[in-house]
Amino acid sequence: MPKIVDAEARRQEVVQAVFRIIASDGLERASLREVADEAGLAVGSVRHYFASSDELLVFSFASVIDRISGRLESALLAVEGETPGSAGQHAAVLNLLGQFLPLDEELAVDACVWMAFRHAARIKPVLAAEAERSHRAVAAIVGRLIILLSPGEAEARQSLVTEAERLLATMDGLCMHALLQPEWMTAEMCSDVLTAHLAAFAPVPATP
Repeated sequence: MPKIVDAEARRQEVVQAVFRIIASDGLERASLREVADEAGLAVGSVRHYFASSDELLVFSFASVIDRISGRLESALLAVEGETPGSAGQHAAVLNLLGQFLPLDEELAVDACVWMAFRHAARIKPVLAAEAERSHRAVAAIVGRLIILLSPGEAEARQSLVTEAERLLATMDGLCMHALLQPEWMTAEMCSDVLTAHLAAFAPVPATP
């Protein structure tokens, strides 16, 4: 009796192989043959699910976007559940922003893969649509966070947009710095930088 293969599970196995390759050797090595070897599959098996390297890369980019945005959405719900201006809300905000950063092994792989795809989209048109979706998804969540932290400025739309872009730029810089200099840009240092940044428009609650 032939073995029944869960197609979605097999696609995710292949995607995880793509992620491992990108995290260790870069996006350039993520060919169908290299991915098949990493996943322990024949090239023909990978082609059964992805007709080309481009199709595999687009699917993998979409997967990492969905993973990151899903974590951010869950973290934003936690922020919304806290009392505005409280220590609990501050902790929830730091947790949300930490989802962008390589603070543990899983987050580090996702951050590395996400950054690699975003950079590659500049010269690979096939990735452009997902790169745009990635930016819009993250910007929307950051925008909602800024509104939560600045309820008195709800009418000052341009100010909120500027703050959202400033926070996005900070997160991109922190993520890259933490990936390149993990010994210096530790989780504690990232938290200190974020706390200082947030204090500019949302004062940190005093410790009881």
